[in-house]
Amino acid sequence: MTVKVGVAGYGVIGQRLADGVARQKDMTLVGVADVAPTLSVRALKEKGMPYKLFAATAEGRISLEAAGFAVSGAFEDLVGQVDVMLDSSPGGVGAKNKEIYKKLGKKAIFQGGEQNSVADVFFHGYANYEKGLGADYLKLTSCNTTGLIRAVDCLDRAVGVEKVAITIIRRVADPGDYHRGLTNALQVDRAPSHQAVDLMTVMPHVGATGILVHTPVSHGHIITVLATPKKDVEVQEAAALFREHPRVRVVRLDEGFLGNASLFRYARDLGNPRGDMYEIALWEDTLVKSGRDLMFAINIPQEAVTIPETMDAIRAALKMQTDRLEATAATNENLGLGKWRKN
Repeated sequence: MTVKVGVAGYGVIGQRLADGVARQKDMTLVGVADVAPTLSVRALKEKGMPYKLFAATAEGRISLEAAGFAVSGAFEDLVGQVDVMLDSSPGGVGAKNKEIYKKLGKKAIFQGGEQNSVADVFFHGYANYEKGLGADYLKLTSCNTTGLIRAVDCLDRAVGVEKVAITIIRRVADPGDYHRGLTNALQVDRAPSHQAVDLMTVMPHVGATGILVHTPVSHGHIITVLATPKKDVEVQEAAALFREHPRVRVVRLDEGFLGNASLFRYARDLGNPRGDMYEIALWEDTLVKSGRDLMFAINIPQEAVTIPETMDAIRAALKMQTDRLEATAATNENLGLGKWRKN
């Protein structure tokens, strides 16, 4: 079964969604839509326009064609040709686009910037895949929540997790962004962080709370997790569980993985496009026990981490696979996740 997919919004996430779909052997990318000749769209043209470009608005078509871009059609033309839309438009725009999806009878998957009310299911490929089966509208969790749930779900399925307390050391902006200006300053948000609340939405049996601190960096978030398992688990056993997860890479300080910048550099040295990493990293050196509680730290590569779970969402919405592990395994194979364990 090959399904047809479109992407609305060719920005930080949209361009990665397009590449992710293009790598799936059982999916076809029909095209991408945007409103203006942004740097991402200009780069697409300079690369030889590997994806068809559609205009998200009538005004956008004028702007794109004036800049010399070949436009394959209007937004509704793209939506009409697909089985499912991946909407990575700016927050609030996706909700407006949903009216077009409904009118044309198309399924859609939204990213974390939209309100939860836009979708029928708040989705994660590992934690609640079954709830997404056949759903018309799914919404992904944010980058931090996506990576956090991977780690918590991994423990929960093995030994059960009663509750977690998290601290998020959050990058303040993506590379290339100019709209936030923290310099030589940290900023604390009101607790609990939305990531903790969102985790409980997807995994209601786990109590969660958390604090978020904005930091003036651009490559990756770091989350410390204090998890209370339902049965005692040793550090070595927990480390072995994490090593078996295809979307969690266990790393060590003595290997040179000193922090977020080390991981970004390593991704570039691997030749990953844009320096992307689909997997989260978990520092084995931080995995310790306090009584029965487990504590550890993970790195969240914010630009690419939600791409695998979005591919899972396509599989769930269109019932490409009805089994959670079969679906995630197909996504992982096509994206090359877990390959480090073979070397």
